[in-house]
Amino acid sequence: MKFGILVLALLTAASPQKPEWCRKLPRPAYRTLERVTIKDPWFEVYKIRPGIFAIYEPHQSEEVICYLVLGTKRAVLFDTGMGISNIRDVAEGLTTLPISVVNSHTHNDHVGDNWRFNDVYGMDTDFTRANAKGSKEAAQAEIAPGEICGDLPRGFDSANYATKPFHISHWIHDHDKIDLGERTLEVISIPGHTPDSIALLDEKNGLLFTGDTFYPGPIWLFRPETDLDAYVASVKKLAALAPKLQLLLPAHNEPVAQPDNLPRVVEAIEQVRSGKVKPKPRDGKQEYFFPGFSFLMAK
Repeated sequence: MKFGILVLALLTAASPQKPEWCRKLPRPAYRTLERVTIKDPWFEVYKIRPGIFAIYEPHQSEEVICYLVLGTKRAVLFDTGMGISNIRDVAEGLTTLPISVVNSHTHNDHVGDNWRFNDVYGMDTDFTRANAKGSKEAAQAEIAPGEICGDLPRGFDSANYATKPFHISHWIHDHDKIDLGERTLEVISIPGHTPDSIALLDEKNGLLFTGDTFYPGPIWLFRPETDLDAYVASVKKLAALAPKLQLLLPAHNEPVAQPDNLPRVVEAIEQVRSGKVKPKPRDGKQEYFFPGFSFLMAK
C-alpha cells in the first residue's frame, strides 16, 4: 500500500499541474449550446443560431472566441484568434462560401491567422496599420508558463511563434455595411479598449458581436492604447442598441450574453470613474468587480 501511494505521489509530481483558470473549465454556459464536431482538437465549435458559429480556443488562458457568420453569398470570420492552430481550415470545414475576415480590433490574440486569408477588412487607423506588421513579443507572452491548458498542436513551433504580418484589403469606417447576401453586418466603431475596436451589428436578427468591449470576465482596460473616456462613450453607444437586440456575442470566455448587460456596463464604469467602487489588487493592477464581469485597470 505504501509503495502504491509513493508511485502515485511520484506520478503526480512528474505531471504538469493545470493552471488555476484551466481547472474551472468547461464553463457551464457551453452545456446549453449545440457543439459541432471538427477534427482539430485545439478548437471547439458551437452553433449559436442558424448561420452563426462560435469558434472557441479553450486551451489558452484568454479563451478567445471567433465567429463565422454566413449569408447566402459570402461569409465573414469575425477575428482569427491566436494563430496557434489553423482557423482557416476550421472555417472552410463549416462553409463553402468565400470567407472575408473582419477584426474586432488588432490585438494579437484576435488577428493570429489573418495572414492565411486573402480578403481582410481593417479599421482605418494608425493602430491597425502598426499591428498589421505583426509581433513576436506579444505572441510569445501568450504561450508563457501558465497560459496553456493541455497540449499545443502537434508540430507547433513554440520558439518561432509570432503574429505574422497581414495585408488589409479594405479599409472600413463607422456605419459601413457588409452585405453577405440576406444578412447585412454594420460596423459600429467603439474605440476605448483600442483605437480600432468595433462591434458588428446584425440588426435584422438582433445580434451584436461585441469584441473586447464587453464579455463575461475581466475586461482589460489597462493597456497603453486604452482610452477610458472613449470606452465610456462607446459602451453608451452600444447600450442604446440594447432594446432591439436579442443576443450579445462576446470575444472571450462565453459566446452568448444578454443585451441587458450593456446598460449595466455603462453604470458600472461610471461608478468606477466616480470613485464609488473599491478595487481589489491583481497582478500589479486593480480589478473592479460587478455581477457577471469586472474591469481590470492600471493603478
